[in-house]
Amino acid sequence: MIKPSIPSNEPQRIEAVRNYNLLDTLPEPDFDNITSLTASICDVPISIITLLDTERNYLKSHHGLTFNESPRNISFCGHAILDNNPIFIVEDATKDERFFDNPIITENNVKFYAGVPLINPNGYALGTLCIYDVEPRKLSEKQKEALIILAKQVVNLFELRLKNKVLNETLESLEERHNTLKTFANKVSHDLKSPLANITSLSHLFKSELIETYPEINLEYLNFIEESADTLRAYIDGILKHYKSESLLEKDKKETKLADVYQSIKTILSLNENNFKLLHNGTLKNVNTYVLEQILLNLVDNGFKYNFKEKPVVSIDYEENETHHIFYVKDNGKGIDQNKQEALFDLFNTAHEADKHGNKGTGIGLFTVKSLITKLNGTIEVSSIINEGTTFKFSILK
Repeated sequence: MIKPSIPSNEPQRIEAVRNYNLLDTLPEPDFDNITSLTASICDVPISIITLLDTERNYLKSHHGLTFNESPRNISFCGHAILDNNPIFIVEDATKDERFFDNPIITENNVKFYAGVPLINPNGYALGTLCIYDVEPRKLSEKQKEALIILAKQVVNLFELRLKNKVLNETLESLEERHNTLKTFANKVSHDLKSPLANITSLSHLFKSELIETYPEINLEYLNFIEESADTLRAYIDGILKHYKSESLLEKDKKETKLADVYQSIKTILSLNENNFKLLHNGTLKNVNTYVLEQILLNLVDNGFKYNFKEKPVVSIDYEENETHHIFYVKDNGKGIDQNKQEALFDLFNTAHEADKHGNKGTGIGLFTVKSLITKLNGTIEVSSIINEGTTFKFSILK
């Protein structure tokens, strides 16, 4: 018996084998289906997918055998990965000086072997797709071709598994970063709100004292400090609302009436039926009511805040199709310029300089709205006519 040599790139090859995380894993139907099909096409009792580790030949899938590894130094596959031909064939191992006294032959009574090296995109031979028979034989050209094609499919499965591994690691890393950022944002936001409140309170106190002492003094700079504090507080509140809104996605879905959501929004924003209307009611099945209310609340609130007309009116309308609930939030406000509509849902982007109370927007609210709708497998779009009003149309999956 002649032992197989060690490839010149063995350290790199071993690293590649282990990078796929296939060694010592449970059987998988995708691989077992290939070995079963290979055995059927080639009409042999044994078909194996192997990975050559440092000292062993690990059998990832083994059709016709009960064990899942064997010593590498007696393996046929050790010779196969060194061969430069697409397929390595030993038609009668009992007459081959490399194998005639090999324990695999003497203990398992096999005489025929054919193996195709499993070469990954980086050129490393990871193992083989191979077959054994108890009698000397030849393969037809079609059988050889099938064996080579199936070996390529094995490599494709290896690559898919590797990509899934990388993807899962990336997702875990992103989730960890997201949670860290969420914790950081909550911590910093809460820690900043108290000093900001102190700044505003001290500014008010200082202004009162100055007015009493110097009635004609210009308070422009103190007013600017208060406006800046209010703007920063709005950003902080927006960040907190954004992260809190994501937790709403975990709430259970249930059946609800749109009229109930409408009444809730009307109460929260202190509106009445003269300026806030529900045009069509609907029974919403399998809907995350908490998220829907958050979306509508944001759009309705914007519809009033940025409406400078003497009698502002905002309405909610509803329809449905086979797959989605569809909602409309329409106002009779000043409208949004066409060149601002495309970036309207981008983070920190705003359509107006300030609302009717003089407060500047943060651009977080509509970003959050779109993010929630996207996660509910829906879409949102806006249409607007200057001095006539704006309509937001969005859908969520049933």
